[in-house]
Amino acid sequence: MIDAGTLATLNRATRESSVVSALDDAYWRGAALGLLTVRVVHGFIYWGGGSRRFIYDPEKLDPSAHNWMANKLQDAMPGALFGTDQAISFVLKHFDLLYATIIVFSAAELIAGMMLIAGFMTRAAACASLGISIILMAMFGWIGAVCLEGWTMAASNIAMACTLMLNGSGAYSVDNLLLRRRPHLATHRWFRWTNGSLPLPLSEGTFQKVALLGFFLATIFVVGLYSHFRGAVLTSFHPGPVSPSVTHFSVGNARLSGNFVSLHVYLDAGTPEAPAFIVEAAVEDSSGKILAHWDATELAALPSDHIKNEYAYNQVVPGPHGLIARMGAKAEIRLPLEHSLPAAAPNAVIRLVAVDGQSFRGDLNMDNSNSSSLAEEQR
Repeated sequence: MIDAGTLATLNRATRESSVVSALDDAYWRGAALGLLTVRVVHGFIYWGGGSRRFIYDPEKLDPSAHNWMANKLQDAMPGALFGTDQAISFVLKHFDLLYATIIVFSAAELIAGMMLIAGFMTRAAACASLGISIILMAMFGWIGAVCLEGWTMAASNIAMACTLMLNGSGAYSVDNLLLRRRPHLATHRWFRWTNGSLPLPLSEGTFQKVALLGFFLATIFVVGLYSHFRGAVLTSFHPGPVSPSVTHFSVGNARLSGNFVSLHVYLDAGTPEAPAFIVEAAVEDSSGKILAHWDATELAALPSDHIKNEYAYNQVVPGPHGLIARMGAKAEIRLPLEHSLPAAAPNAVIRLVAVDGQSFRGDLNMDNSNSSSLAEEQR
């Protein structure tokens, strides 16, 4: 008779033997080989993002460099979704948190990429890459004047991450090597959930439900955001709520303040690849009559203390031919008046003109109590 301990040992050995032999099954092997390209390419995308910052282009992590990552984050802010625009704004105003966020995010990309390329803890790495892809889609998905490059990259990565989470590492992976050398790992649920050598520890019916749920959620998220950015799904094609190709300035909080017109300017649409230029400003009454005017030369000559930028990275600054603004720049601008404005101009507006001729307007709050004669204001 075989005692209970011996029987348990034999059963465990049988299970471990069957697990290892499953790796050599023809159908499993074919699927594993098919996943190899997905895993390695997906991993290299994230390895490339992290390695550029830590190894090949470390200026991206240098706050004094022109291509410091904070500028890229501010580029994304105007079209970022789900509150990520507010999160970006907050970290941009707190340098220690900003730097830590960039380092942690870059390290997560680098480590997840290396793990995917090697096929080590593949499902855990794929889960991390899925989270990164969702964040990047929310922040950068709107960018891309031609083919929504931000959306396209994130959408592809979401699909690959979901595939690897469900199906594992495929062939030629560290996960497979670990299982061959230590077959007993197959009996641990944590190994199956975090690594990629074996199917998830779920029944066939449950696995199907999980796979279909992932399919529907990923498809709704990816296609839904495409519809939000461009339409062309259930509606006609449109340039998006925030255009990545057409410059737009929001003008607000414009008011008469002593012998200045003060206004808040926000570059909240256009391409992040090139700055926008303001070459003219004017105050107009309700009939369109110009009450005050500043040309490109006068705007270019504004003193630095007349422009108060909200962020230290992409800014509004004087240039050779007017004002220059980078994407996401927010600033309070004071325009000096040569003479007081007439009291009977209650519906006045401030108008900014970009280099391409576009005009951007904001209502001007006329506080006549502050609009006495210029000579009196200067005393």
